[in-house]
Amino acid sequence: MQRIPTITAGLLLGVSFATTAHSDLLEDIRTDATFTVGTEARFAPFEYIEDGEIVGYSADIMEHIMPELEGVELIRMDLPWQGILPGLERERFDYVITSVTATPERMERYHLSAPIADATMAILKRAGEEDINSPEDIAGKVAAAQAGSAQLEALEALAAELEEAGTPVEDIRTYTGVDEAYAELGTGRVDVVVNSLPNLLEAERTRPDVFEVVGTFGDPVYFSWAGRDDEESASLNTFMDEQIQRLNEDGTLTELQEKWFGGPMELPLELPAAE
Repeated sequence: MQRIPTITAGLLLGVSFATTAHSDLLEDIRTDATFTVGTEARFAPFEYIEDGEIVGYSADIMEHIMPELEGVELIRMDLPWQGILPGLERERFDYVITSVTATPERMERYHLSAPIADATMAILKRAGEEDINSPEDIAGKVAAAQAGSAQLEALEALAAELEEAGTPVEDIRTYTGVDEAYAELGTGRVDVVVNSLPNLLEAERTRPDVFEVVGTFGDPVYFSWAGRDDEESASLNTFMDEQIQRLNEDGTLTELQEKWFGGPMELPLELPAAE
């Protein structure tokens, strides 16, 4: 029987250990001194481009978090929304710093952070459009939302309810970016756009002569950030949750909400359990 040399046996043991050990993502970020995140910088006032820089509510939150990662550089990859969560799963970046609507399906698949903002669904119409004053009034209208979004799912659910009641919507159109949907609303190609309330209030604030928010519908919903739901990412997920909760408790989030949305939001420290 051939004897395996000691050095070879040691190497085999090392290989076996390597296959069972898990790295620590937060420790790797501190060691590498880079924190790479995915974002969609076309979602004002949360994340958008101004003078070549990504600015907004989320960017301001990160300015209060990054000092806790002393010496680490924040690298933001600006991607279309449709590539954000798939990119996270494929490990193209460490974490998602963009507005992820907390749905039960996403809560099962990812680690969604502590809430950063209200994301309750709402409807935007053209200013002065007198026959649209409630969610039910989109019956017979052309409605729009961003492709692949939770807002589209909410719109489709509302449309299904209206169809069951015998008052269906005329059509649902989807767009890669929500700004495209706003443009179509402004030109009259669609009648309403469904998005989260803070985003629609921003559209109304910046173009009050063009847009008007009708109101909210459905259950309360929250925006979160997202990490991979695995052992390697657990430390980073915990760190980010703790930072968001700290800023919620000490009033920093309230100050930033007043800056970016014109008023505070009532946010729980943790996401409600998925039903």
